[in-house]
Amino acid sequence: MGLFSRLLSELIDVIEWVDNTHDTLIWKFQRNDNAIKMGAKLTVRESQVAIFVNEGKIADVFQPGMYELTTQNMPILTTLEGWKYGFQSPFKVDVYFVSTRMFTNQKWGTKNPVMLRDAEFGPVRLRAFGSYAFRVADAAVFFRQITGTGAGFNVENINEQLRNIIVSRGMDMVAASKIPVLDLAANYDEVGVIIKNNIAPDLAEMGLILTALLVENISLPPEVESALDKRTQMGIIGNLGAYAQFQAANAIEKSAENSIGGNLGAAGMGLGVGAAMMGQVGNIFKDNHVDAAPPVNDGPPPIKAETQYYIAIDGKSEGPATLEQLKTIISQKQLSADTKVWKKGMADWAPAESVDELADLFGNTPPPLA
Repeated sequence: MGLFSRLLSELIDVIEWVDNTHDTLIWKFQRNDNAIKMGAKLTVRESQVAIFVNEGKIADVFQPGMYELTTQNMPILTTLEGWKYGFQSPFKVDVYFVSTRMFTNQKWGTKNPVMLRDAEFGPVRLRAFGSYAFRVADAAVFFRQITGTGAGFNVENINEQLRNIIVSRGMDMVAASKIPVLDLAANYDEVGVIIKNNIAPDLAEMGLILTALLVENISLPPEVESALDKRTQMGIIGNLGAYAQFQAANAIEKSAENSIGGNLGAAGMGLGVGAAMMGQVGNIFKDNHVDAAPPVNDGPPPIKAETQYYIAIDGKSEGPATLEQLKTIISQKQLSADTKVWKKGMADWAPAESVDELADLFGNTPPPLA
């Protein structure tokens, strides 16, 4: 092989980039100082743009397609070099391929909570995270503003800057949107659109476009979420007074079930105490009127002594029990008219129906069915 033929074989006649990566934004064609032959084949695949750089400056930009390099399709480089039509000598130029495909599933999130003012809760701290997708919209602007003339550039080199823009500009717009904190979860799509539209000018200055932005979660600090959970529980319960009375009624029912066949005096006393507690709990939750006159309290009221009764059950004395407790025991069919009772002042035990204040209690009880 002659010297001229060997020199020709060292010239570059095919220029292309087969992208086997998933994160490369810019790749520099390796020519190892070999000159590019005039008439060489340039292949620019879909989702690629080829940029010719002459002496550190962008010359010609090639969109997807196949080109045979001539002075006609390299007008800027031809002008810079002062070539005439018909120039056939080899030339040297740096060739960069820019990927214009969409880079998806990029993550963003707040490193620290962002302080916002909410109409309902006042100042609150929010954390947010999600994902986004972007692509190069203007290869020349992106090359000029971001990458320069390095050997390569990948997604990780730009991700941190994009995340900072999303958080800084985006959360400002979330605050300006005046969406209540409790409604943010129902408006993730709207919040994503707000952030995407707000940062579009910043990305355009870098030659990029944000194709999608998703908000996956916006959360409050744990202590605030815990307080909201308690507030939700109270909302589900509703009227606290009614709820407390319901709980007291359940306690009374369980006490009565456990005392059947046991100590009737203790059962009656438990029922009476439970009823009193239920009344007190109900009073706690009654509405207090501001304009009501305070009660006059000259001292504690006198304690009214209640008559105590004893009941004869299976030859044993059970009690004591008050009149109100006896009413409850009678309603449960555990005290009949002929049951022997005794109270202070009685000479001996006597049937309950023979005691004046107890006789009326049995008048409301229907006779047994025949």
